[in-house]
Amino acid sequence: MRIKLKGVEVVREEISAGGVVVFGNAILLLKKYNGDWVLPKGKVEHPETIEEAAVREVHEEAAVKVEVLKYLGEIHYTFKNSWEDNDLINKTVHWFLMRARQIQCIPLKEEGFIDAKFIHINRAAGLAKYDDEKEIIQKAIREIKKTSQSK
Repeated sequence: MRIKLKGVEVVREEISAGGVVVFGNAILLLKKYNGDWVLPKGKVEHPETIEEAAVREVHEEAAVKVEVLKYLGEIHYTFKNSWEDNDLINKTVHWFLMRARQIQCIPLKEEGFIDAKFIHINRAAGLAKYDDEKEIIQKAIREIKKTSQSK
């Protein structure tokens, strides 16, 4: 983290974790108040691991209990935190492939989610708002297909 000087943007590092949650042939997506469909994810809290954070965030944001199947990788992006202080945030998100224990899900309204649904795997990537999330969904689908073919 850099120190804030007058007229200079602060760059902050954030680590988050989330899940591509599968139930049967469907993937969990959350609908934000603005209509964007996204994967569940959130900040890693001290002293939890990235895997623990991913499981917690899925449960907090969608009330879904999961089993972690595999680490899918990480994505990086930068955004301006216009909600708080206009800082520039360099974000790393670690993604896990997860299996839901039930199909029931409830969106966390306090986080700005208005809907939570399991979307058929053929439609999930197309519905997701962000390209990096579309890519991680496609990677998860390839892993699912690989696993089901080896059985």
